[in-house]
Amino acid sequence: MPKLNEVCRYVRSKAAGPFWITVDVFFESPDAFRDHRDSSGLSAASVAAHLNLRADSVKRIDVPDLSVIKFSYPRDRAQGGILERDMHGGQQFTPLLDIVL
Repeated sequence: MPKLNEVCRYVRSKAAGPFWITVDVFFESPDAFRDHRDSSGLSAASVAAHLNLRADSVKRIDVPDLSVIKFSYPRDRAQGGILERDMHGGQQFTPLLDIVL
């Protein structure tokens, strides 16, 4: 069984405003997207578990025309706050790279 980082061109995370983070999962091809989009490892609940979030806080958006799946979830703290450790949300995706599909 492949891991997420083996079938994707890019996996990235970014700030989606001051209160949300979005993780973009770019598959290598439309075929790879079709082959893996229904994997239990890519459910909102699975992503939430890997990121230590409540399952009902993660939203999944499929973008088949781009072979992309987006996951969005609320930040623990508002962007730019005194306790914020990743202002741009750029390091939030790393726990997802080893998801088995």
